[in-house]
Amino acid sequence: MANGILTPAAVLVLWTIAMLVWVGMTRLPALKSAGIDMSKAVGGRGADLEGVLPANVNWKAHNYAHLVEQPTIFYATVAILAIAGAATQFDVALAWAYVGLRVIHSFVQATVNRIAIRFPVFVLSTLVLLVLAVNALRATL
Repeated sequence: MANGILTPAAVLVLWTIAMLVWVGMTRLPALKSAGIDMSKAVGGRGADLEGVLPANVNWKAHNYAHLVEQPTIFYATVAILAIAGAATQFDVALAWAYVGLRVIHSFVQATVNRIAIRFPVFVLSTLVLLVLAVNALRATL
């Protein structure tokens, strides 16, 4: 079962990289449209582009940042379950649910960015992660 619990984590890693590609595919043309010459740019951070690029372009970068925040807890939780050899079919199902919810969250945030949709998806994914984390703690006691 240890390998089964790792598969959703690997999928979320790939999804995070896909979001990074989406950021680049939308941000680079938007920079050009805004008259920003990347060959002359010095320093700066993505946050500096707030108010410079259209909001819908920045939404992808916001989501990428979110994918390297809370999911780090997911990766640790999955690793604990895998190392302990304690992942059950239920844990694997929860891990897949978490990944699915994060992908849905990404699409919502990167496209329409409606808080009324995005927030419940985030809360649900957090609750799924909470159950996984409690299971990981129980596995280590």
